[in-house]
Amino acid sequence: MVKLLGALFILAATTWTGFEFSRHLSERPKQLRQLKAALQSLEAEIMYGHTPLHEAARRLSAQIPKPLSFLFESFGSKLTRTETTVKDAWESSLLEVWKMTALKEGELEIMFQFGETLGRHDRFSQQKQIQLTLTHLEREESEARDRQSKYEKMLKSLGFLSGLLLIIVLI
Repeated sequence: MVKLLGALFILAATTWTGFEFSRHLSERPKQLRQLKAALQSLEAEIMYGHTPLHEAARRLSAQIPKPLSFLFESFGSKLTRTETTVKDAWESSLLEVWKMTALKEGELEIMFQFGETLGRHDRFSQQKQIQLTLTHLEREESEARDRQSKYEKMLKSLGFLSGLLLIIVLI
């Protein structure tokens, strides 16, 4: 009876682990889509709303889901509460929030590059920079979807099967 209960715990734990890894794979394309939508909204705020950057960031934080909303919330508050450059506020906000996301180093580098130009140019140059960033994020999203389709089902199965293997070895 104890062996059976232990085997069920092992199987449940490894299966859960496989599903968690799989969830992480599916979160990345979703968060990339949200980030792209946020940048498109930022573009609209800058181009058509003539909204100051800190105000646009606050509005975006209310529109997008967590954890990406934290990025814009932090960015907006850093711009208004501290004496800092736009670039430094952007980078420190990215570093604070990035570990909460499912995004990878490639996306972080793209966002750092975007932060280099944020608030430094006129509206039309800024629009071009946003479009360039969106193009890069589109490429990353495509790669993330490919990885998800290749590995999501495998990770779920691997979690379950590794649990079965561990049970067989232990018995």
